[in-house]
Amino acid sequence: MSRRRRPDAPDADALELFPPEPPPPPSRRDVGEALFGPPRRSPAAKRAPAPPVAAATAPPPVVDPYARPTPEMEAFAALAAAAGLDAASSEAELSAAVDAMLAEPTSAPGAIPGATPAAAVTVSTLTQTLKDVVEGAFVPLWVRGEISDFKAHRNGHFYFCLRDQVAQVRCVMWSRDVRRLPAMPDDGMQVVALGQLSVYAARGDLQVVVKALEAQGDGLWRKALEQTRAKLAADGLLDPLRKRALPRYPRRVAVITSPDGAALHDVVAVARRRSPLVEIVVVPAKVQGDGAADELRVAVERVGRWRDVDVVIIGRGGGAREDLWAFNDERLARAVAACPVPTVSAVGHEVDVTLCDLVADLRAPTPSAAAEAVVPVLAEVRDDVHALAAALQAAGARHVRRAAERLDDARRDLVAGATRVTERRRAALETSAARLHALSPLATLGRGYAVARGADGAVLARVADLPPGRSFELLVRDGAVPAVVRPADGGPPFPNPAS
Repeated sequence: MSRRRRPDAPDADALELFPPEPPPPPSRRDVGEALFGPPRRSPAAKRAPAPPVAAATAPPPVVDPYARPTPEMEAFAALAAAAGLDAASSEAELSAAVDAMLAEPTSAPGAIPGATPAAAVTVSTLTQTLKDVVEGAFVPLWVRGEISDFKAHRNGHFYFCLRDQVAQVRCVMWSRDVRRLPAMPDDGMQVVALGQLSVYAARGDLQVVVKALEAQGDGLWRKALEQTRAKLAADGLLDPLRKRALPRYPRRVAVITSPDGAALHDVVAVARRRSPLVEIVVVPAKVQGDGAADELRVAVERVGRWRDVDVVIIGRGGGAREDLWAFNDERLARAVAACPVPTVSAVGHEVDVTLCDLVADLRAPTPSAAAEAVVPVLAEVRDDVHALAAALQAAGARHVRRAAERLDDARRDLVAGATRVTERRRAALETSAARLHALSPLATLGRGYAVARGADGAVLARVADLPPGRSFELLVRDGAVPAVVRPADGGPPFPNPAS
């Protein structure tokens, strides 16, 4: 025996012992009728004899002799014993026997389970049979009401009540169904819930097992979108300054979309019409349904790791809000914002705006518009190239002409500057020469002066250097004259040095 949680328990504390592999009950039909009586019939119908039972109308239930009896099996066996049948009898035989037994006024009260203290049924049999009757009597229903007493358990289940002005009913939503909700509901929110009316047998409480939950209007969807958008804005992912410019002439474009969708056909058709030279790389991914957001995120990350593309287009054709909801996934939006390659988001039609549109570098209203924004027209590219070549040639010619003009101007300026510098230096040199000439002894001699110089060439500038009888040279303007110092008293002249 193992101890595990009951799947329909309204809270985490309700546990019950189960066999390791409980066998399915043989049948649930007619057990509630046996416990609570058959449907009320008119007196004429009561007096009419029971119709004959066709032979072999239903095969007998298969009973495992080693299985633990369930409350349904116990009730079936009790009814069979009261009707004088064995446990292997078919449901049709048991139903006919019970009808005949109820039609007889002399039937013993103790023959019906629960009719006497001796035939009392257990509480578990009562609540389980009540659950079977309720679940069998009601198909899944849409219920409208206001959420109250909402509780999100740590195991992922939701427990709450739906109420209106006069009544309320307990509800439970299992975690496997919770995962399909776009956001957690709040107390006081008006919703419509699709659920199966049931009974929690351990307590006998009536409850609705909710399979789907929708807020009035688009409350849950708008709440989830605004919450995610606020997170992205807080991280700066919606800032227009972070958006990058698309390459003007891409050579390879990656398209992340469904390979079977019309969006891919539109992108390829537009790209081929505008420029057959651009390579289109398809990265397949689901664009709606369970797992679509994860596949799209993985595709974006794969292209980011590859990086051998110039731009990425992610998108799909139009659809309902639920069909486009994968492109509002927070992890996908962050992957698009973190992609190292410039991204273009083209989801749905022009009126459809998703989080991927807000974080992408460019938002295109449709996949065709995305292809037009990314792929240039080849003829226009050629015209641009020719125009650029002509402009480049003209610019080169202008540059050479202006360079030649600047060179001529520089040559003229250099000659004029050199002339001015030469004249200035010549004038300075003449000035310096004049000053030197004025200070030169030759200039002094030219003005009538003479310089006495001894035989050794030393200048005789003092009287003491010229004693009587000393021979010397007297430098004059045009040469040297030999001379001898004569005494001042008029004595005989000194002999001529030449003699």
